[in-house]
Amino acid sequence: MSIKTIAFPDSELRNRVIARIPAHQRANVDLVVYSDAEKSAKLSRDDVDVVVLPYLDSGPTIELLDELPNLGLVITQTTGYDPVAHLPERGIKVATASGVHTGGTAELALTLTLASLRGIDDAVRAQSARIWNHKRNRSLQDRRVMIIGAGEIGSAIADRFAPFEVDLTRVATTAREDDRGKIHSVDELPTLLPHTEVVVLITPLTESTNQLVNKDFLSRLPDNALIVNVARGKVVDTDALVAELSTGRLHAALDVMDPEPLPENHPLWGTPNTLITPHEGGDTSAFEPRVVQILAEQVRRLNDGEQPLNLVSTE
Repeated sequence: MSIKTIAFPDSELRNRVIARIPAHQRANVDLVVYSDAEKSAKLSRDDVDVVVLPYLDSGPTIELLDELPNLGLVITQTTGYDPVAHLPERGIKVATASGVHTGGTAELALTLTLASLRGIDDAVRAQSARIWNHKRNRSLQDRRVMIIGAGEIGSAIADRFAPFEVDLTRVATTAREDDRGKIHSVDELPTLLPHTEVVVLITPLTESTNQLVNKDFLSRLPDNALIVNVARGKVVDTDALVAELSTGRLHAALDVMDPEPLPENHPLWGTPNTLITPHEGGDTSAFEPRVVQILAEQVRRLNDGEQPLNLVSTE
């Protein structure tokens, strides 16, 4: 694949990446702008070989990709790539920003868990109403925690939970061992869930994980169990979750939902024991310097004829 032109979603990001790369490491490529919001002047669609997608609201730019006859690579600014998962079948490679969002997402997983268990959301509402409401809440300490997803972010979440003296179980698609110990298979969930008090979801969205958390999954959890979702909204059957939360039996702390953005009249807004953040797990002050760094490295590699980082496997 001979790379000539790499298109960024906006001039600001392009300029920040250029400032990060010595001139000789980008001498063989042309760095331009191409997205639904901005395009370089006099840019021909035939010229674009690589597209860096916008971080947020990438859908309109993805719709334009069919206009690019020589497109060979799409680079995301996200860890997940489900909106462009169809491209490798068309011979267009996809590279992700794996690693960029690890720390921020792991932080939020821990934050949501602590906030829900310790009743911080209730405390904020009580503060707004000027009500002093002392009560005993659950600790994270001594909880039986399950992390579903054993990739880079799942491991980072496990690292952050470790000091809290939790009883940790890890689950992935297939059972295996690593330097941390045993990883269970998703096939074992029916026997594991009844003994789990906190479930943290960080699995990729695939055909097998779509609505993994369904009515049966939820019914197997003990009373007062907490679901923390920092993966993708479609990993959870929203209707089944709303039905369980509406009874008050379970708790949820959600950074991702299905649908997104959550409509104003959606019942999930009003379910008890529910804490919602608007899909901002990796969107922290740590994101920008890290995404510029990885995009600069991608440009250097493409300039030198090397494979880009984080290519999605088609096997």
